[in-house]
Amino acid sequence: MKRECSSVSKLLDKYFDHEVTEGEKSLIDGHLPDCPACRRTLQSMENLRTLIKRPVEEAAEKEVFPWVWEKIERGIRETEKPALWDFLRSWLNVTPLLRRKIWIPALAAAAILILMIAPLLYVKISSHPALSVVEYVESETHNVMVYELENQKVTVIWLFNGLEEGASTS
Repeated sequence: MKRECSSVSKLLDKYFDHEVTEGEKSLIDGHLPDCPACRRTLQSMENLRTLIKRPVEEAAEKEVFPWVWEKIERGIRETEKPALWDFLRSWLNVTPLLRRKIWIPALAAAAILILMIAPLLYVKISSHPALSVVEYVESETHNVMVYELENQKVTVIWLFNGLEEGASTS
């Protein structure tokens, strides 16, 4: 009986927390009616749980949880936020790429690539149209104006019949 009691007393903590297997539970349930020492140990565990549980439950009944949440939110807002530069520096220090100092050649290569591509992106477009020639010939019966674009080989000819109204012959 003594040997059985020592093996059961080792399992009483697990039994009290409902962590025993079915075989261990049936062994302890069969042993408890015959052993007052194990029953007292189990009862003291229950009393200890009650002593701890009662003040916690009373405090929970008195506590106003929305107020607690407001207090937590206020504490979160009051915590000092790092400056943007400090945040970026801490993030850059964490990345393995930057810890190995590989970023220096990578940035240099990117800068060279940008310098090579930039002239292609900013092609200078002339704001002056192609060179052109305008000739104007006046006569007593007809006026003629000839407009020629040299690069595109376009010629426009205007014929004016007679003199324009309001124009005087000199």
